[in-house]
Amino acid sequence: MYSILRDELIKTSDVIVVKVGTNVIACSNGHLNEERIGILVSDIATMFKKKKRVILVTSGAVGAGMGSLNLKTRPVEIAELQAVAAIGQGKLIEIYERFMRQHDVATAQVLLTADDFADRKRYLNVRNTIWALLKFAALPIINENDTVSVSRLHTTFGDNDHLASLVANLFDTPLLILLTDVDGLYDRDPVDSDAKLIPIVEHWTPDLMNMVAEKRSKLSKGGMSSKLRAAKIITESGGNVIIANGDQQDSLKNIFNAYEVGTLFITQDNHMSARKRWLGFAVRAEGKIVLDEGAIKAVRTNGKSLLPIGIVAVDGLFDRGAIVSLVDRSGNEIARGLTNYNKQDLLKIQGKKTSEIRQILGQSLYTEVIHRDNLQIVD
Repeated sequence: MYSILRDELIKTSDVIVVKVGTNVIACSNGHLNEERIGILVSDIATMFKKKKRVILVTSGAVGAGMGSLNLKTRPVEIAELQAVAAIGQGKLIEIYERFMRQHDVATAQVLLTADDFADRKRYLNVRNTIWALLKFAALPIINENDTVSVSRLHTTFGDNDHLASLVANLFDTPLLILLTDVDGLYDRDPVDSDAKLIPIVEHWTPDLMNMVAEKRSKLSKGGMSSKLRAAKIITESGGNVIIANGDQQDSLKNIFNAYEVGTLFITQDNHMSARKRWLGFAVRAEGKIVLDEGAIKAVRTNGKSLLPIGIVAVDGLFDRGAIVSLVDRSGNEIARGLTNYNKQDLLKIQGKKTSEIRQILGQSLYTEVIHRDNLQIVD
């Protein structure tokens, strides 16, 4: 029913980002499943021969290290986690490189941290490097730099699902394929005999998160919640997403052949510029600005700039030019933007008319707290 649509998405996507989770490429004892990796690599190599640009985001460094060290449980101490990741990363990339060499495809290891996306210059450098690798017909193999990235190792959600969404969001019309150990998104807990797989999601609704039933693993950090968040990011910025079961031997091949595998999430037709995508999804906000109902309507519905009169509270420490989160009175984020004023000045002019700024601060460099060109709606 949707195979024609899937075929069109594969043909028109400027890049295809494939993310494989630890559970997909590792055995239950933590050792890497080289046979499974070989099949995935063969499917990706086939797309390269068809001149499609493919990027691989892979988990598995910690799991590979656990296998090498014969560890049965994931370490808790940060230093031990980093050491295990360092041991496993080399093994992980060596296996990918060995299999890709059999298909005459060059590989490149790219290790990233969240800071690489938060800084605008580093963000652009990452994008340009990946484009250059694809120009050379090399496969970029991307992983979180777990050896130095402390916060990600210690969290349970977000991991490489979020990383994959940030990588995909570097491009205009990506197709993000998230391979996991479940068939896709179900309308209820999959253990329920009446549960049905949802083949396509055309419109994002908050109810989607209520359908999530998480699975836990000794090896994996992510879950369906993180995959849905990744899907939301990509579909809101012009891309498409497929969540499917990577444990099925031909799953990736079937996806590439436009078979109806997993759950397809369709773009919401909100094409954003690269700068807007960076502003809305790749950067951590340094502070929060709480808006009243009038300001929320002006920003979200009417596409207006943020004026001081609509601000009811300011939180966090930030300077002029920082990226801040705009939230409602309940703390729900509605937008992000580059502020023209630091926190100290905002505390003085919040709730005031634009005409009062000069009298309060002694100068009025900007009439807007955040100009609409520097705003991105995210809810």
